Amino acid sequence: MKNTIIIALVVILLGVGGYFLLTKSSDTAYQESNSQNDSKVSENIQEEVGQEILDQKNDSMEQKPQSVIGKSVDGRDITAYHYGTGETELLFVGGIHGGYSWNTSLVAYEMIGYLESNPSVIPENVKVTIVPALNPDGLYEVTGKDGKFASSDVSSQKTSARFNANDVDLNRNFDCKWQSVGKWQDRDVSGGNSVFSEPESQAIKNYVEGANPDAVVVWYSSAGGVFSSSCDNGVSAETTEITNVYADASGYDSFEEFTSYEITGDMVNWLAKKGIPGISVLLTESNKTEFSKNKNGIEALINYYSN
Repeated sequence: MKNTIIIALVVILLGVGGYFLLTKSSDTAYQESNSQNDSKVSENIQEEVGQEILDQKNDSMEQKPQSVIGKSVDGRDITAYHYGTGETELLFVGGIHGGYSWNTSLVAYEMIGYLESNPSVIPENVKVTIVPALNPDGLYEVTGKDGKFASSDVSSQKTSARFNANDVDLNRNFDCKWQSVGKWQDRDVSGGNSVFSEPESQAIKNYVEGANPDAVVVWYSSAGGVFSSSCDNGVSAETTEITNVYADASGYDSFEEFTSYEITGDMVNWLAKKGIPGISVLLTESNKTEFSKNKNGIEALINYYSN
């Protein structure tokens, strides 16, 4: 009898133990299954979120095709806007004389708006880069804004706004006949302590030497005309050609050189020294962009390099 009771107890204990063992195993399997499902859900969510962030980043890059190529003396961004992906790059620069020639920046911003609305203007083999404000500190002095602005934002045309925050005329700071003291009309202006002593001129130098554009247009004001570039090496045949292309399409007169007074350290002439075709486009007045004329000139230049 005693043995029977002991056997019965053993059977009961084994049964209870087995029950709990099976239950725990089942729970563990269930938890592992849920964990795997949760992991898969988590991975899916991460993939979806990651893709969404990537899409947003790509959209942002498409909407804002730009890069910061340097900083001004006061730390403002010098921004380049890029359109098209071709191997032939055309570079357009405005605002080298800051707020004194604010209309040269405004025509650049107007061109940016036009290209964003009309991307088909640029053929597959061409890339257009626009630097609208090479002297953003001088521009800020008369607009009170960083980046795009309207003519109504301009407080006045200040002579001091022609120079950077170091009081240097940036268009006297490049490596072509450079002098520490240059001329602007009938007054002396600083050309800097040395060639490319200023962060703004250094920024565009670095960009040009890195990108090696096929042609460069720099806007100035005000005289009205398209001027070829040279630096004691004569005007290249291609520079003469693009001078005439831009002038004929825009309606500006064309000139082989600027002769109103001697210029030292000029950006466009430095380009000629480097063998890069460059032209100066001088707007007719100091407060108008003459956008229609310049749009025609730009499109003609793009078409010229599309072949």
